Amino acid sequence: MKRLMAFAALAAGALALVKKLQDEQAERDLWAEATDGVSETPPSS
Repeated sequence: MKRLMAFAALAAGALALVKKLQDEQAERDLWAEATDGVSETPPSS
């Protein structure tokens, strides 16, 4: 029974880690899309 509980805890931790990594990637993608084409300095005329 202890092995089952340990396995369940390990699986939950792995799923939480995967979700966190996916959320971080989605946020990076969103920022990349939002800042696409935006330069660091404004163009001089």
